[in-house]
Amino acid sequence: MGYKKVESYDEETTGKLKSNFSDVLDLLGENKDREGLMKTPERAAKAMQFLTQGYDIDPKQILQSALFKEDYSEMVIVKDIEVYSLCEHHILPFFGKAHVAYIPNGYIVGLSKIPRIVDAYARRLQVQERLTHEVLNAIQDTLNPHGVAVVMEAAHMCMMMRGVQKQNSVTTTSAFTGEFKNVETRNEFLNLIGANLR
Repeated sequence: MGYKKVESYDEETTGKLKSNFSDVLDLLGENKDREGLMKTPERAAKAMQFLTQGYDIDPKQILQSALFKEDYSEMVIVKDIEVYSLCEHHILPFFGKAHVAYIPNGYIVGLSKIPRIVDAYARRLQVQERLTHEVLNAIQDTLNPHGVAVVMEAAHMCMMMRGVQKQNSVTTTSAFTGEFKNVETRNEFLNLIGANLR
C-alpha cells in the first residue's frame, strides 16, 4: 500500500549537479536550508538529467527499430507533436508543436517513432533551428524517402520572461528535402497541417 515512485538517475552525476545547484542557491542569496528549498538541489539535479536525456538516445536506432517494407508512396504526416526543450543560450524552456511528413520510398516507419525522435533531439540543450534540421536529417538518412518536411512552431521563455519580454511571439522554422522542394507538394503539406481534419 502507499505510493512508490521508481526513477533511475546516475548517482555520481546527481551528486555533482546537486552540489552545483546548492551553490547557485547560495550565490542568489537564498537560504537553502529553509523548508521549501531543502530538497531543491536534488530535485533540480534530477530534473536537469530528465530534461537532457536525449544525449543518451540514438534517434536513428529508434527509426531502424520499426522499419516496414510497404508499397506506399503518398505523403505520411504526423502533426501537432508536442515539443519541450531547453534553449542552450539561457537554459530556459521553449515549447510548441512539430509537424513532420515524409514520402516513403519502399519503407514506412512505425508512427510512434516520429514523435520519439522529436523528443530524442528536443531533450538536449537546443536551438529551434538545429532541432528542426536534426529531425529532418534523421528521417532522410534512415528511411531514404522521396522527401521529408518538418515545420516547428514554438514559444521561447527567453523571449517571454526576460530580454524583450514579448508574450505572444511564436517562432516558426521549416526544413524540406526531395519532393517537398516542389512548391505543389510543399503547399499540400502546409495546407494539411493547417487544416482541422478531425
